[in-house]
Amino acid sequence: MDYSQTQSQSHGHIVMLPFMAHGHLIPFLALARRIRHLTPFVVTLATTPLNLRYLRSTLSPDNNDSRIHLYELPFCSSDHGLPPDTENTENLPPDRIPALFHSSVSLAAPVERLISDITSKDGRPPLCVISDVFFGWSVDAVRRLGTKSITFTTGGAYGTLAYISLWLHLPHRSTDVEEFSVPGFPERCRFHRSQLHRFIREADPTDEWSKFFQVQLKLSLASDGWFCNSVEEIEPLGFDLLRKYLKLPVWAIGPLVPSHMLQKSSPVSPKSRINSLQKHTGKVPGVSLEKCLDFLNSHRPNSVLYISFGSQNTISPSQMMQLAIGLESSGKPFIWVIRPPLGFNIKGEFRPEWLPPGFKDRVTGSKQGLLVWNWAPQLDILSHDSTGAFLSHCGWNSVMECLSQGVPIIGWPMAAEQAYNAKMMVEEMGLCVELTRGVESRIDAEEVNRVIELVMEEEGKGGEMRKRAKSVMGQMREAMKEGGDDEKGSSVKAMDEFVRTILGDSMNGSSSSP
Repeated sequence: MDYSQTQSQSHGHIVMLPFMAHGHLIPFLALARRIRHLTPFVVTLATTPLNLRYLRSTLSPDNNDSRIHLYELPFCSSDHGLPPDTENTENLPPDRIPALFHSSVSLAAPVERLISDITSKDGRPPLCVISDVFFGWSVDAVRRLGTKSITFTTGGAYGTLAYISLWLHLPHRSTDVEEFSVPGFPERCRFHRSQLHRFIREADPTDEWSKFFQVQLKLSLASDGWFCNSVEEIEPLGFDLLRKYLKLPVWAIGPLVPSHMLQKSSPVSPKSRINSLQKHTGKVPGVSLEKCLDFLNSHRPNSVLYISFGSQNTISPSQMMQLAIGLESSGKPFIWVIRPPLGFNIKGEFRPEWLPPGFKDRVTGSKQGLLVWNWAPQLDILSHDSTGAFLSHCGWNSVMECLSQGVPIIGWPMAAEQAYNAKMMVEEMGLCVELTRGVESRIDAEEVNRVIELVMEEEGKGGEMRKRAKSVMGQMREAMKEGGDDEKGSSVKAMDEFVRTILGDSMNGSSSSP
């Protein structure tokens, strides 16, 4: 890449370093687009070759992304004990993921070369380097090369603090009780062992997960400030606790969802929507958008349950069977993104025996259900008036997309910080009910039916959850308002404050509340 032109075209250069997973690449690209839109800076996203190819497939061919540059960091997966052509978590078995995390440290040298190259050609260092929270190794190198280090957590404030504190302190190892306190949280926010993924539940300071996270997360605590993909007004407790724990500026710059999702609905052709969808995710749905819209249009407002566990998760065979029985018995219309169950190739062909006999024919014939293999146009489903609830793994990208449309959530957290997101949405926001947790739990069809009835009802608890979700949707849209100083929303103001910080203006103390 030729950096010789960037100095004259902008007021500075920002380098971004995402972790190698689609759930991190997508919000990093969204943040790059937000920076491009709100600032005059040039942005360079640097990642490994195959992840770069994925990012390139999502960039606009027109001038909208002209100030977003892509830079390839050399990487050979076989050098790190990974399968050939493995550069992200997609299709990687859980027991091999620690090797991918550890391999990311090898990117330090090429990142330093990139920063030095920009410095040489621009005549000054980049304004800052925005690194993934898992890339703590970048903090010292960035400072040594004369620029600021900013950490970006692609999660929410509450879930991020829980994730960091649990890995750094492993508080569950100091007690035999099921519920325990977590450093950084008030006593009323006690956590339960069932909210911990097996990898952290069994962790000790010597296992491969702990050896990576305890080192890298601690290094990230020494950066110059943090970006958080959330909204100040929807997570007041989370942001207060996170700032007190980090003792650093924290800029709430979310929600990082496509801009059209934050606007009042307007007629958009299916072709335009699918083009936008593929630019946002780089993926092709397992069913046509038209078929999804036909199904949704055939049902009344707030009546359809959408079910998806994210791009890398599935459930056990017994859980899948009970979920199917409960869905059918509920009588509620649903769209289910379905994949082979645990123990089988998640990208493989789906077998009818994993569902009750005749299930597919019955639910599709009666138009109660639409089964989507592997991946669905989620943004369009969530933004449709007929969608009344989302049965979700509570990954933060999905949470932001869902809440931006005012849709309540049935939680089934699987991994990472998902159970902490669900806990926050249940206890602090009141717009989520948990069905179960993880792939090891037992569920029965009666409980599935009960929870669906509870959340989908028009009055009572379901109606209250829907009101709360709509209120959060309004707060998210307000946060993204642009205009004069008196008109700007909190997320736009947070970006302004970040710009003042990296340009060397006063930081107005250690708190960065809008």
